[in-house]
Amino acid sequence: MSARIVVVGAGIAGLTTAVALQQAGHDVAVFEQRIDVASGAGISIWPNALAALDELGLGDPVRRAGGRVSAGALRWRDGSWLRRPAAQRIVTALGEPLVVIHRAELTDILRAALRAGTVRTGCTVTGVGIDASSVQLHLADGHAVDAQAVVGADGVGSVLARVLNGPLRARYVGYTAWRGIAAYPLDPALSGETMGPGTEFGHVPLGDEHTYWFATERVPENARSPEGKQDHLRQLFEGWADPIPALIDATEPAGLLRNDLYDRQRARRWSRGPVVLVGDAAHPMRPHLGQGGCQGIEDGVILARFVELADGLTAAFDGFAAFRRRRVAPLIRESALIGRIVNLRPAALSGVASRASALIPEAAVTAHLSSIAARSAFRLPTAAQVSGRRAG
Repeated sequence: MSARIVVVGAGIAGLTTAVALQQAGHDVAVFEQRIDVASGAGISIWPNALAALDELGLGDPVRRAGGRVSAGALRWRDGSWLRRPAAQRIVTALGEPLVVIHRAELTDILRAALRAGTVRTGCTVTGVGIDASSVQLHLADGHAVDAQAVVGADGVGSVLARVLNGPLRARYVGYTAWRGIAAYPLDPALSGETMGPGTEFGHVPLGDEHTYWFATERVPENARSPEGKQDHLRQLFEGWADPIPALIDATEPAGLLRNDLYDRQRARRWSRGPVVLVGDAAHPMRPHLGQGGCQGIEDGVILARFVELADGLTAAFDGFAAFRRRRVAPLIRESALIGRIVNLRPAALSGVASRASALIPEAAVTAHLSSIAARSAFRLPTAAQVSGRRAG
C-alpha cells in the first residue's frame, strides 16, 4: 500500500532513500534546508554501493560520470612504495573498479531519478510530533506538514536523531580534513594514499583531466590559516613526492574545503514508530574507509526493501535498524581506529605504525577489503529476515 513519506535531508542518503521509496510506489517528498545543494568535492563510490545503485537502475549513470580506480597503492612521503598491489587488485577483489565522482554530479543523478517537485529546498524542520501512526513536521516558516512516516537523513546534526535520542554530544577528534579537486591528470598507478608522520594525503583520478584529493592534519579545533589555505597546504606538504605539490597548486583556492572532524555520541535509537534514521543521522563515521556515503546508499535501498516486505511501517523501520546496525557498527569502529593510528602522537609513532601496515600480507588486506566494499558485501534482506526481525 502506498504511503506518504517525508525524507528530511537531500544529501546522498536522503536522495537514495527517496528514489528507492518512490520507485516502490510511495508518495515521497524531500525537505532540504539548504537553497543551494550543489556543493562538495569528490566521493568514492565503492562496488558495494554500486551494487545498491544497480538495484535502482542508477549504477551505470554513476559509472559513466566518474573516474575508475582499479588498484590502490600506498607510498611514503618521499615516494617510496609501502604497498604496490597488482594493477587490477580492486577489480579482482571487489568485482569491479571503484568510481570517483563529484558529489554534485552524484546528487544530480539521484535527483533526476525523482519526479519533478519531489525535492523542496529552503524547508527547515524545527520540531517533530510523533504518534503511533503519523508524524507532524514543524517548519521554520510556521507551517506544519503531516505524513504517515518520516525518514531522518539530515546528517550528523540531525534534528530527527535528537528527537529520538535526546542530546547527542560531539567530540572533536583532534584533526581536520582537507579536500579538493585539481585540474591535474593523475597517473592511475599513483591512485591511493601517501603517508607521512601524523598525516596522510589521498589522490584518485576524477575522469581523465582531474584528480580528487584529500588530506588530514592534526591541529587544534577551529584552527585557521592566516596565510591562506593554499599557502598553508604548500608549507604542510613541502618536499612530499609528486604529484602532491602539483595537486595543491592545480586546485582552485575557492574549491579548497576544510572540515574539522567530530565523533558524535552513538544514537541508541534509529527508529520509533513511523520515524527512522538513515545515513549520517544514524551512523556517522570518520572518512578513512570511504564508506560514509556508500553506507548511506545501502541504507536507502535496504530501507525500501523492508518497507516493501514488512507488516507495516513501524515493523519495517524497526527491522531495518536491527539489520543495518550489524553492518555499520564494525565500519564505524575501524574508521575511527585508522584515524587514531594515522594521527598518533608523537608524530614519529604514527609514522612507525603507518610503515608497519605494509607488513600485513596482501592476501589478508584484500580479503578484509572485500568483506567491506565488494559487490557481494551489499546484501538485500530476504523475506525471512524481514519477518524475523521486529525489535529496533
